[in-house]
Amino acid sequence: MIPAPDLQIEFAANLAEVRNLLLQDALKETIRTLNIAALDAELAKYVPAHSLQLMAGFGLRSELMFPTPMVLKANPRLLGYYRLLYGYSQKAFYVPGIAGKFVSMETRGALRAELNDELDAFCEEMCAAGAQLLTGILSQPVTLSLLNELTILTLGPQWRGGANNRKGTAGIIQVFNAIRDIVQDHLVTADPRRMTVRNAAGRTVLIEFASDPDIVIREEMRAESYRNIVAIEVKGGEDFSNIHNRIGEAEKSHQKAKANKYVECWTVVNVDRIDMEMAAQESPSTSQFFRISSLAQAEGEEYEKFRDLVVAMTGIPTAA
Repeated sequence: MIPAPDLQIEFAANLAEVRNLLLQDALKETIRTLNIAALDAELAKYVPAHSLQLMAGFGLRSELMFPTPMVLKANPRLLGYYRLLYGYSQKAFYVPGIAGKFVSMETRGALRAELNDELDAFCEEMCAAGAQLLTGILSQPVTLSLLNELTILTLGPQWRGGANNRKGTAGIIQVFNAIRDIVQDHLVTADPRRMTVRNAAGRTVLIEFASDPDIVIREEMRAESYRNIVAIEVKGGEDFSNIHNRIGEAEKSHQKAKANKYVECWTVVNVDRIDMEMAAQESPSTSQFFRISSLAQAEGEEYEKFRDLVVAMTGIPTAA
C-alpha cells in the first residue's frame, strides 16, 4: 500500500507559514518600506559592479540576490532568506567563524546591538558569496522563479528531521484541514494554524492549533472570554504496536482538557485497525474516536459523523 504523503503535507503547511516570514514575499514587503535611493547606494557599495550589471540585465533588483545592512536591519529574519538562497544549512551556517553570532536574526528577528558594527563586514562577505552563486547559475536565465526555487531546495533537507514529529504534525494538519473544509462557507478569518467562523448565534468560534491538546474549538462569549467546546488530540503515528501508548497519551491530554471545562474530547488516530472498544476503555475521557484516513477521504459513515459533530459543536448555520 502506498503510504500517506505525510511529509509533503507538513512541507506545504510549513511553506505557507514561512513565505511571509523569510522568503521572497517577506523581502518584497520589507523593500516597500525602504528608501530605494539609499538602498541602491548600499548595493553599489557592497555588491561587485559586474554582478549589479548582470542582475540589471535580467530585469531584477539586486537585493533579491545580495543582502545589505539596510535590508537586514529593517527585517533581520531575512538573513534566513539569503542563507537559503545560497544553499547553506542552518547547521553549517550558524557556527563560530561563519555566522554563529548572527543566528538570532533568523530565529528571533533580532539583531543584537553589539553586532551592529560587524554587520557591514558580514554583508561584504555574503555579497562575495552571492557573486559566486550568480556566476555559477548563468547557464540559465536568472529569474524570480529560479531564485525562489533555490531557497525552497534548501528548505527541503532542513525540514527532513524528526520522523515522528513530522508524522504527528502532518496528522494535525490533516484534521485541521478537514474541519476547515466543513466550515469553509462560514470562515471569517483563516491562516495555516487558526481560523474563525461566525455561528448561527452571531458569535465568533475559534478553531486553532494548541500545544496540549493539538486542536481546540472555543466560542467567544465576550472579549477575551471563551467557552471551551472541543479538545482534539491527534495521534499521527502509524505503528499499530504502539497504539496503546498513544491512546494513553491522549487520555492524559483529555484529562487536562476536562479540567479546563472542555465539553467534548475527541481522539483522532492514524491506525486503521484500531479496536474502538479497546480504545474507549484505555481513554474513557475521549468522547469520540476517529481515524485520519476516514477524515481524509471526506466520505463514509465515520466522516459524516465527524462532519455533523463539527457543525453541531461550532453552531454554524445549516442548509434548510
